[in-house]
Amino acid sequence: MCDSHSGVILISHWNVIMLAGLNFATLLLSVAVCQGSQYKDINSETVSVDQGSTYGSLWPLPQQVSLSEVSFKLSSSSFRVVDAEGSSAGPSCNILQNAYRRYYEYLFGNARKTGHFKRKAARSELSELQVSITSGDSDCDGYPGATSDESYELTVDQPYAILKAPKVWGALRGLETFSQLVYEDEYGAKSINSSKIVDFPRFQHRGILLDTSRHFLPIKVILANLEAMAMNKFNVFHWHIVDDPSFPYLSRTFPQLSQMGAYHPYTHVYTPGDVKMIIEFARLRGIRVVPEFDTPGHTQSWGKGQKDLLTPCYSGPTPSGTFGPVNPILDTTYDFMNLLFKEVSEVFPDAYVHLGGDEVDFECWKSNPDITKFMEQHSFGEDYSKLETFYIQKLLDIVTSTQKGYMIWQEVYDNGVKLKPDTLIHVWKGNQQQYQNEMAKITLSGYKTFLSSPWYLNRISCGQDWTSLYRADPHNFTGTDDQKKLVIGGEACMWGEYVDSTNLMPRMWPRASAVGERLWSAKDVTDVNDAYSRLSKHRCRMVE
Repeated sequence: MCDSHSGVILISHWNVIMLAGLNFATLLLSVAVCQGSQYKDINSETVSVDQGSTYGSLWPLPQQVSLSEVSFKLSSSSFRVVDAEGSSAGPSCNILQNAYRRYYEYLFGNARKTGHFKRKAARSELSELQVSITSGDSDCDGYPGATSDESYELTVDQPYAILKAPKVWGALRGLETFSQLVYEDEYGAKSINSSKIVDFPRFQHRGILLDTSRHFLPIKVILANLEAMAMNKFNVFHWHIVDDPSFPYLSRTFPQLSQMGAYHPYTHVYTPGDVKMIIEFARLRGIRVVPEFDTPGHTQSWGKGQKDLLTPCYSGPTPSGTFGPVNPILDTTYDFMNLLFKEVSEVFPDAYVHLGGDEVDFECWKSNPDITKFMEQHSFGEDYSKLETFYIQKLLDIVTSTQKGYMIWQEVYDNGVKLKPDTLIHVWKGNQQQYQNEMAKITLSGYKTFLSSPWYLNRISCGQDWTSLYRADPHNFTGTDDQKKLVIGGEACMWGEYVDSTNLMPRMWPRASAVGERLWSAKDVTDVNDAYSRLSKHRCRMVE
């Protein structure tokens, strides 16, 4: 999970984050000139001068692309995005109606607001993009899920372009692709080439993790990141919402947790309204919100507002005044967890919750005489991983009772905890050989897994480190085809020790874009030079 020895060379441990930080982050993101074609990597591995890609600026690259040299003009006064006749999603589908407005503004800014009357399209113009949802249930009123269909087909030709998708989630991805096909000439006129695209994601789980405990992230930063995620076809926001340093989640059931555990009880918390708004903002972009409440370790901030939750540490025969992980031997611990996760299951609509379970320090447990006595009574000997397993198993039972599935960090599996067959195991530890061995081991056991080890974006280096992110592949381990099918994707992680609102966006993007293409595009899309050409243009589009 969070590697405290990440070797980051920036020092910016600020607990108080100004809302103006996002403007600064945007400035940092915009500083580099958006040409990129003359840049060469200063690392030992170079990226050749941009010769242009036959795929223009498409990112991530669709599964099948056919582009023609025949082009059509797009005029803000005549072009429109509409529901196709026979589509199962109509004017009441707020996901699509919202997306139509959003992508029109991406393409034309506020052109339609100038008051000009709509005119008829000229012969060389593309007049419409017709969107057709082909299945009986469009999912208009639902939330994206682990098995949502994101496939689509896009045809650009006269007299109009047609976007077909079984569900609204595929239509959202197709709208993004359509917007990426549009380009400007030297006079600012919009054009699009005749095209045929058939597309679907290679992996179902394509996530971004944000840590809002080590540094509080203002809502506007989270929303900006969700926008960028949609532009890169990510579909999971893994919200590592609480941890040792702070507890910014404002719980209705236990308000004292944030009252005592947040950096500030009013300015540095996420209220129920905030959480609801973030979830809806994500839903409108086809993005799931999966919260993580990591226990039994990483819980120092929890103990400030919940008496007797954490284990008292001892120095010899007397308490030291410090506290360790969650106290696993008290019934009150499980009463608390039951109520908290019942609330979490109601607040967050996704079918999964991430339960953490990593980096549990046993030293405090070892020092506590009550824990020692409990270990003897349960014949655990001196194997404290058995005590951790005892706790985790009871927690999993609690979460299962809320009808939620769960994700856990790999240590829970490594320690032999009994898991449900549909458990998702998150791999984060080790070098390439170690994480590949772990993926092979997990899938051989029949569990589904997803990868983060090579994609810790809080770690920075000189030059274009995106190429190593781009080359990492969740399927690159020794295993059968059936094992590979159990790999559901991966996540890029941005841990917050040295990241706050001032530097999150420029550190995240466009480096996370490399992960986005690896998880969406076909396995054989590996040409770094072609990717560089498209990524340079895509970055400019994101800056704009």
